[in-house]
Order: sequence, then structure tokens, then C-alpha cells
Amino acid sequence: MSILDLFTDYTLRNVALGSALLGIVSGVLGCFAVLRRQGLLGDALAHAALPGVCLAYMLTGSKAPLVLLVGAGISGWLGAWLLLRIVRDTKISEDTSLGIVLSVFFGFGILLLTFINKRNDANQAGLDHFLFGQAATLITENVVTMAVLGGVALLAVGALYKEFKLLAFDPGFAGGIGMPVQGLSIVLTGLIVVAVVIGLQTVGVVLMAAMLVGPAVAARQWTNRLGVMILLAAFFGAASGVSGALLSVTERGIPTGPMIILSLTAITLISLFFAPERGLLWAALRARRHRHALSPPQPAGR
Repeated sequence: MSILDLFTDYTLRNVALGSALLGIVSGVLGCFAVLRRQGLLGDALAHAALPGVCLAYMLTGSKAPLVLLVGAGISGWLGAWLLLRIVRDTKISEDTSLGIVLSVFFGFGILLLTFINKRNDANQAGLDHFLFGQAATLITENVVTMAVLGGVALLAVGALYKEFKLLAFDPGFAGGIGMPVQGLSIVLTGLIVVAVVIGLQTVGVVLMAAMLVGPAVAARQWTNRLGVMILLAAFFGAASGVSGALLSVTERGIPTGPMIILSLTAITLISLFFAPERGLLWAALRARRHRHALSPPQPAGR
């Protein structure tokens, strides 16, 4: 398998393009989730999308990707709305609320999926692929849909960049100067739902959280500037998507979704250890030099 196959092989081209688009969109939106200390938000919303996939199939009898993704989007929005209401109207902490939404929606989704699988309906085959994704089934129409949804999400981030930046770093000040903090949080959460919907067919509900958190964590190690962090996260996400797609076709039977996550894990580990200033290796070297500088000089021998 060569790089030229990215342009000549239909399936590989679609998988690589779809994975790259997913990496870019999830990397950009994941930066704001990570900076707001909401790394579990993507995980909760991804799991909340599973019941929507199952209900969309049960109501329509169709496995058309657009139908299932619409159901996933509605279910994800419902999970986001429920999460925001729990945090706002109760004394339950945000971490606990995330756990509640994740477990309740995912449990309901597994229940629906089990019910569907027990029906004598040959058309239901393949719905369980939304758990771990099946990028090999991507066709040109799916990639176009991902590009449109992802483009809308990125345009929204560009239009609200200053507001999202202030929301991520100082929400108290944002509220003090009259910004609609609650409304901005809803919009940002909704955009993360869009990223989740884009990634369901590629990496599935179980692994989607890694696509949101991994590129942002890796990018954060290399810079202190949000703009540069977003660009790096988009690059890391796209690189992991393309490399995962290429690696998955080296041997028959290797799933693309897990290979994308493993590629992303490698990028994240390299960043955590070797990034200048923030890397663990450089931190250890600085600590060693600091200890050496503070140690008293040894007396000269007679």
C-alpha cells in the first residue's frame, strides 16, 4: 500500500478523507472542551447518541446514514440539554452529571440495540458497528455530509472565536461584561454534538471521546497560544486519521477506528514526553539541572 493509493483507491480515499475531516473538526472543538476541563463531555455526548441511532432505525426501518445521524444528533442534543439542566438546576456537580447522562443514555442504547438484534429482521445487521465504528463503509455521500457538517461547525467557531476564547479562560469575566455565558455554552456544546455525529460511523460512540481529547492534549504541550493550539490540534487529528486509515489496510481485518486512536495515542505520547518546555523529558532534565545548581560544591581533596 502506497501513498498513491490515497488518490486511486476509492475506499481508501473515502476513509482517509472522512477520518481527516473528523480529526480536524474534533481537534478544533476539543481544544475548548479541554481548556474548560470538560474532557468527559465528548464521551457523555457520544454515548448519548446511541439511543438516537436505534430509535431512528426502529421508527423508519431505514439504515440510511443520514437518517441514523439525524437520530444521533437529536439524541445527542437531548443529552446535552439534560446535562445543562442538571448542572444549572440542581446541586449535582458537573462531573457527576456527565456520569449520569453517559450511563443512562448508553444503557438505554444498549437495551434498544439488544432488542433490535433479537428481531427477525435481516435489515438490522450492522447497527452494532456504531459502537466501535466501521470506517470502511464510508462512501462519497458520507464524506460530503461530514464535510458540510464539519464546515458549518468550523465556521461557527471562527465567527465566535473571541467569545469562545473568553469563555474557555475566564467565564466569570465574560459574564461580567455582559456576554451570554449560558447561551455560548449551549452553542459550544451543540457544536461538540455535531463533531460526535460526524465521528459515529468512523470511530463509534466508545472511541469518540479520544478524538476530542487527544489532539487538544497533544497540541497543548507545544504552545501557550490558543490559535496555535487549535491549528496543531487540527493537524494532529487529521494526521492520526490518515495514518490510521493507511495502517488499517496493511493487514486484512484490522479495524480502522482503533487504528486511528492508536495513531493518535502515539502522537499524544510523543508530545507529552518530548514537547519543549512542557514535555516530561525536558521537565526532568530541567529539574536535574536545578538540583545540580543548588547542590553545594564538594570540598577539594588535600
